Amino acid sequence: QVQLVESGGGSVQAGGSLRLSCAASGITAGYYYMAWFRQAPGREREGVANIHTRDGPTYVADSVRGRFTISRDNAKNTLYLQMNGLKPEDTAVYYCATLRGWYDGNWPRVEEYEYWGQGTRVTVSS
Repeated sequence: QVQLVESGGGSVQAGGSLRLSCAASGITAGYYYMAWFRQAPGREREGVANIHTRDGPTYVADSVRGRFTISRDNAKNTLYLQMNGLKPEDTAVYYCATLRGWYDGNWPRVEEYEYWGQGTRVTVSS
């Protein structure tokens, strides 16, 4: 059973930085999509960034491009999200998720991700 545990959330002022981590356990051999999503109060969950564990193709949403970077350490089974230049609109609960599969050039939809963490809260004050 795959388990994901996020950490690194907190409260920062606008312009600050945070680094989120997502430790995965129960990962078996193979290739995975891994992603960060976020959900603000009263809003739908939205994709922030995606990465595939084979060769590391990545995707970053327009709303955070240039400020957020997704990366992973396969040896540690850990996913990261480096967030710089944080804005109040980045305030949300951030979740990591994973889905086993080969990268086919398309990123999975949110409902396709199989395993989810419990989330870590990020609050950005102006």
